[in-house]
Amino acid sequence: MLRVLAVDDEEPALEELLYLLRADPRIRSAEGATGATEALRRIGGAVDAGPEDPSAIDVVFLDIHMAGLTGLDVAQLLAGFAAPPLIVFVTAHEGFAVHAFDLKAVDYVLKPVRRERLAEAVRRVADLVGERSAPVHDVSADQVAVELGGVIRFVPVDDIAYAEAQGDYARLHTATGSHLVRIPLTALEERWRSRGFVRIHRRHLVALNRIDELRLDAGSMSVRIGDAELAVSRRHTRALRDLLMRQTGR
Repeated sequence: MLRVLAVDDEEPALEELLYLLRADPRIRSAEGATGATEALRRIGGAVDAGPEDPSAIDVVFLDIHMAGLTGLDVAQLLAGFAAPPLIVFVTAHEGFAVHAFDLKAVDYVLKPVRRERLAEAVRRVADLVGERSAPVHDVSADQVAVELGGVIRFVPVDDIAYAEAQGDYARLHTATGSHLVRIPLTALEERWRSRGFVRIHRRHLVALNRIDELRLDAGSMSVRIGDAELAVSRRHTRALRDLLMRQTGR
């Protein structure tokens, strides 16, 4: 059952699209947005809330020609999300199809929208959502889904040495590279506390068993993890030292 956001700055076209979508038994919910700014705000909130939240969005049916940001602009912005919703373009213009599929659109539906053609687009979305979501619930406790060039991979939590805050995102560092995910560091701290991760700074969450050295210099503390040296903030210094001492049995 799909959760849909339809975006069109022409209200009659938006209402017609919502009517057709809500008539499809594969659609759980279909809400509308009358512009790109509203759509991005709602999509961003849905992604932050997580896939199980009532506000979650599986797919965006997106007009191309809108005042201000176009549908193509919106799609380009969504491409920067770690786990964006799928996109189906709905437009009266044929000339943008190549660009749309370069942006990894699932489908490209021409106006006026025919019920049968829209049903085919919904089928394609439903198939992809089923493929994309099925394994996530089985491995989410031990792995993190990351997107690389349109391909979703799963990185074992045990391979992550530390995580670095980057706004609403976190960069996960492993021995072989790093991955950007749209998960706040505070959420990872809560999720991974029982797995031996500890906050050492407002910017860094580290795996205790990956710390190679603890360094003291003129009253300041840092840790070395591989080639990286990370500062420990004053508020976290005592707690980290106590944790490391208990871990080594001292």
